[in-house]
Amino acid sequence: MTGATGFVGWHVARKLKERGWDVRALSRSGAVAELDVETVRGDLRDEASLEKACVGCSHVYHVAADYRLWTAKPEEMYESNVEGTRKLLRAARGAERIVYCSTVGAVGMRAGVIADENSPVGLGDMKGHYKRSKFMAEQVAREAAVAGLPVIIVNPTTPVGDHDFKPTPTGKVIVDFLEGRIPAYIDTGLNYADVDDVAEGHLLAAERGRVGERYILGGENLTLKQMLDKLAVPAGRPAPTVRVPYALAYAAAACSTAWAGVTGTHPGIPLDGVRYAHIKMWVNCEKARLELGYVPKAVDGALARAVEWIRKSAGRG
Repeated sequence: MTGATGFVGWHVARKLKERGWDVRALSRSGAVAELDVETVRGDLRDEASLEKACVGCSHVYHVAADYRLWTAKPEEMYESNVEGTRKLLRAARGAERIVYCSTVGAVGMRAGVIADENSPVGLGDMKGHYKRSKFMAEQVAREAAVAGLPVIIVNPTTPVGDHDFKPTPTGKVIVDFLEGRIPAYIDTGLNYADVDDVAEGHLLAAERGRVGERYILGGENLTLKQMLDKLAVPAGRPAPTVRVPYALAYAAAACSTAWAGVTGTHPGIPLDGVRYAHIKMWVNCEKARLELGYVPKAVDGALARAVEWIRKSAGRG
């Protein structure tokens, strides 16, 4: 599998080990934290390393992605997310099942509409390089399925929980909240999911998913304010009560991102992050429930685990 050194991928690897599977993890840099898995060096941009890694594997989970809301070199994101997926699928052509981890960002979203796997969507709907690259990669996976590869696609929403190593942009929100750097919020919403459920959904997709189909792996549709209110409980600190107008947040992000383009340093407020917040990205997970047996939990427990893990990792727990 790819991505075992990252957030969702680590939990997928953990669940596979718990089920008794032998796991081979592709890694650019080193071992997978806390898990007894075989690690092989490789890179999504190096097809020879992918061919070598896939030898003898009955199942392939492609969970790795270049997930950033800003990059000074967007071509690197397309090379990893799009061409890397194409190369890995070629390397995995002998596998019995291939699970490709896409993103809910590749699903059609419209203001005031709860989206599902069939919501109309096109490349023009994708805001920012991350969403565009993941949408394009999902098309590569769909084309591979049509060509005969046993590919099943999963579209996680916004996972939260422990072992968010980097952290992801969502994990960074939790870190910032714990450190008192979120004094206000904007009126937006996401579907938040326990990362444990998202990982379980990957295994269910491999077991029960239909080749060529996509399955949204989500949890609860919450406004940002509702999520922060839930987070406030395990964090032991109050959630913000001041709402910032979207136009003001957009202007601040535009300035921050423009300055990042000059300095080459990551913006404090990435513009793509604010663009994503323009509508509430709420979804329906009924297809995964009916076809996979996917049963997500409330996210309260995942938020509590995230807080505990972050504090322990920082030496404050």
